[in-house]
Formats: sequence, structure tokens, C-alpha cells
Amino acid sequence: MTKQVVKRRVGGFAVSIWSWIKLISKDPAGLLGLIIVTAFILWSIIQGTLELLASYLKDPGLGWLLLPYNPFAQNLAGAFQLPSWVHLMGTDYMGRDLLSEVLYSIPYSAAYPAFLVVLSAILIGAVLGISAGYLGGWWDEVLMRVTDAFLSIPAIILAIAISVLLKASFTGMIYSFIIVWWPIYARLFRAETLRVKAMDYIAAAQLYGVSPLRLFFKYLFINTIDPIIAYAMLDFGNVILAASILNFIGVGLQPGLPILGEMASEGVSWGFPRYWWWALFPSITILIIALGFVLLGDRLQDIIGGRAAY
Repeated sequence: MTKQVVKRRVGGFAVSIWSWIKLISKDPAGLLGLIIVTAFILWSIIQGTLELLASYLKDPGLGWLLLPYNPFAQNLAGAFQLPSWVHLMGTDYMGRDLLSEVLYSIPYSAAYPAFLVVLSAILIGAVLGISAGYLGGWWDEVLMRVTDAFLSIPAIILAIAISVLLKASFTGMIYSFIIVWWPIYARLFRAETLRVKAMDYIAAAQLYGVSPLRLFFKYLFINTIDPIIAYAMLDFGNVILAASILNFIGVGLQPGLPILGEMASEGVSWGFPRYWWWALFPSITILIIALGFVLLGDRLQDIIGGRAAY
């Protein structure tokens, strides 16, 4: 096999990102998922940037520049207002606008946990899974027994236990999720590596004396990432739901900041069913975001698996 053929085989992705978008758009459910996820990502970037600038410049007003109201402004006379044109999601027990609180909380109560956990798990899983699948032997056996141990315990239970040990802080919650989330990715990367390493272009790369680092990234990682992308897209929704569950029971909170899971918990504890909107709208927001990732991930699995018509 010539060097040119080796280069052609290192295509990595089955189709370009633009081709994926066109294929996703042909399916109504996939298109809906793409719209939700795109809106979520864009809002998280814009609002998250404003919140960071507000903190850095010590100008809190920047944090709610795009919001209908100051999410921290209290108005006891306007507490427990029903959803209306003035307050689309109503107000809470302190008279704060729920829509503003929900929009303000999305970057750090949904986007940050999801992307930090999934991307970290992919990185750790890639290093361990690809090395285990490629090298085999005792390293493969040890890693598989460790992953079996992690996967034998429900991830959310293990995450709660680790979060409590790490003092149940927001950072502790992120670390706990990373600790329990990487094994499944290690398994996926190992399985794909066992398939890919038997390909002719891997043997050709070895004959050409490709360095181990280049072999790992350019020939193994790139050619095993396709199915992991589809799974990770589904997993973003799983992390958001899991983080919201922990927030709901009081784990991983950031004092003084509105968090979707905590708002839902307060609404259920204090106001449900009389003040139904307090718990309903934060919960619906979590559900819509998670559903968007599920719909998009499901469509990507069809495309990458060859089950979608080109």
C-alpha cells in the first residue's frame, strides 16, 4: 500500500460535518434536535461570556444584559405571580422573574457540567481504551477489570457518594462525574481499536515507521471517533439530567446562584401544586435540552451506522 493510499484511508469521519447537517435536516426529529442543541450552545456561549465578563469587570449588570429582568432582584410584593406577558414563567417566593433565572442559569447548570464531563471522559477513555485495545496483554486485562468494577455500580449512585466525599460542591460534582463517566468511553474506544487495528492502513503506517504518538492520534483516534461522537451526543443529555438530579437533592450547588435543578426542587418543596409554575418551567427546560441531545444523537447514530439514506 502506497503512502498516498495510507493518507486517503485516514479519513476519520464517514462524511463531512456539512454532510451530516444536511442528512440530519432530512429527518424532522433530527432537525428539531439540531435546532435545540444549536440554540442551547449559542445561548450558553453568549450568556456564559457575559457572566464571565461581569465577574471579571466587576459589573454585575453585564450578566443580565440580555435578560428580561435582573434574576437576583427581589420584589416581595410581586411574589408568586402566575405566568403572564409581564413574567412569562411567573415569579418565585422572592418575586424574582423565573424566566430570567432560568436563562441566567443555563450556562453553568447545564452547559458547563455537560461539556466538561463528556469531553474529559472522552479524553481519558481514548487514552486508556485505545492503548488497551492496541497493546493488549496485562494492561488490557487490568483496565477491563477496573471498568467492570465501575460499571457494576449505577453511575448516579457512585457520583452522589463521591460528591459527598468531595464536600458536595459544584467542583466536587464535576470531578465525581468525570470519575464515573470515563469507563464507558474506555470500553467504546477499546472495541473500536480492536476493529481498526486489523485494517491494512494501520499495518502500512507501521511499515512506514510512523511514531507511536502520531499512530495514536492520526491513525487510531481519528478512525475510532465516529461512533463515539454519536454516543457522546446522547451522553450530553444524560449528564445534564444527572447533574440536575444531584442539584435537586442539594448536591453540587453554587450558593447565591440560580440552578435549574435547585429551582425545581424549591418549587416542589415550597409551592407545588399551588404554585405549579415554579417547579414546572425549570423542569421543562432541563427536559427540552436533554431531549434535543437525544434526538440529535439518535439521528447521528443512524448516519454513522449507515442506516440513514444519503
